[in-house]
Parts: sequence; structure tokens; C-alpha cells
Amino acid sequence: MKEKDLINTPAKIRFAAMDLLTGREFSRSELAKKLDKRFDKDSAIKGVLDQLQEEGLQCDQRFAEAFVRSRLYRGHGMARIRLDIRQKGIGDDLFESAIETAEINWFELARDVAQRKFGGRAVADQKEKAKRMRFLQYRGFNFDQIKYALQEKDFDEYTD
Repeated sequence: MKEKDLINTPAKIRFAAMDLLTGREFSRSELAKKLDKRFDKDSAIKGVLDQLQEEGLQCDQRFAEAFVRSRLYRGHGMARIRLDIRQKGIGDDLFESAIETAEINWFELARDVAQRKFGGRAVADQKEKAKRMRFLQYRGFNFDQIKYALQEKDFDEYTD
């Protein structure tokens, strides 16, 4: 390998960051970790990330909204999404903003997830009910949402 190939320049770092961003959105924290690993924690990485943010090519708000949409599509509840997005370096303020933008009815989402997973079959026994509850809890739904999702269709006491 030539010696000039070993020199990390801001242009190389920017090119690598742009290469990553063409595939999907990344949080600043996530992108920094990937670039740190690739470029051995080069001091120019912070400047490149600042420039990408100024140009609107990397945006944590846009990432948070896309992330929330993707997790809602997978049928995840608020607790699970919050946990996952924190691991991506997104704070609670951006998370709350993205949740508000999504305008989701958590009760109906929980019911849809339960319907897709378990179909229209009635709960056979307590063991089966506990299994369904654990599944929905793992997906990130709270107790009231789980209760709503697993109740018979005749009772619509929860609406929001």
C-alpha cells in the first residue's frame, strides 16, 4: 500500500460518511462511531460531521422520525422504540418530537400486532394469555395497551 493511502484527509472522511449516508439515515453518534472505527479516531471527523449537519446531509431529527416510522411499521411499542433509539445516541427530546409527528394510536397498534401474531383465535387458557402478554410487553407496549389488545372486540373502553 502506498504511503499516501494511509493519510486520512477530511475529504476521505467526508466521502466515507457520504457513502454511508446514501444507504440510510444515521444519527450523528452512530455515524461518528463508524467513522472513528474506520479512520482510527481521526481529529477531522468532528469537523466533517459538523459540516454535514450544516449542509443538511445528516440530521438527527430526520433520523429520529425515520427510525420511529420504521419501528412502528415493525409493530414496536413506545418503550421498545425509546430503548432502541437511545442506543443510537438520540435524546428524549428528539424522540418525543418524532413520536408526536407520527401521531400513533398505541392501543390500536397493539391490537393490530396481536391480531397479526395470534390471528382471531380466542385465548385458550391462562398460559396462552400470559404468552401473548409477554410477547406484547417485549414489543414495548404498556399494560393498558396490552389489556386493550387482548380483550374481546365488544369492549371498547380505551380510545387513545
